[in-house]
Amino acid sequence: MGAERIVALTDSYLAANQVTREFEVKDKRMEKYVKAVQQITILLNSFSIKQNPRGSNGRADALSRLASTCFCHLSKEVLVEVVKERSIDECQVESLSTTRPNWMTPIIDYLQHDILPGDHEEARKIRIQAPQYAILGGALYTKGNTSSWLKCIDNELGKKAFQEAHAGSDGARVGARALISKILCMGIY
Repeated sequence: MGAERIVALTDSYLAANQVTREFEVKDKRMEKYVKAVQQITILLNSFSIKQNPRGSNGRADALSRLASTCFCHLSKEVLVEVVKERSIDECQVESLSTTRPNWMTPIIDYLQHDILPGDHEEARKIRIQAPQYAILGGALYTKGNTSSWLKCIDNELGKKAFQEAHAGSDGARVGARALISKILCMGIY
């Protein structure tokens, strides 16, 4: 996302000291995480990890209590995402190339090259919309209401995303708002 300096806070004294190599890493899975952190920190101007006492980390405590709570007694639907793959496991990612013009093309042209469409009204719309977008790592992102940035995709990939979100175990029963919420949780716009 273009960050240059990161200060990471963790409530685990062991994890913080394993990342800084003050403690020896004995677990093979933890070794993969430490290597992944080190690969990322090479790209940064500065990185530090600090142990934050458990008592002063109210958000993490609330999240851990929520994760250990049983929701069987609730009558409303509670959306919980189960992550099946570890973040350290390698996965193949399909590269996206947008060669055909789509809805993002005028915005990208304006942000990268300061090129506006010939139509005065369209040019005005692009200038108004542009501050909501940013190009990060060669891809177009927009500011999200519930998350920091959402990756913009074209109609073809959007259809695939809807099919993927609809294919879940409850996909056929969810309403339009829940489906849109599921798509936004995937981090795409």
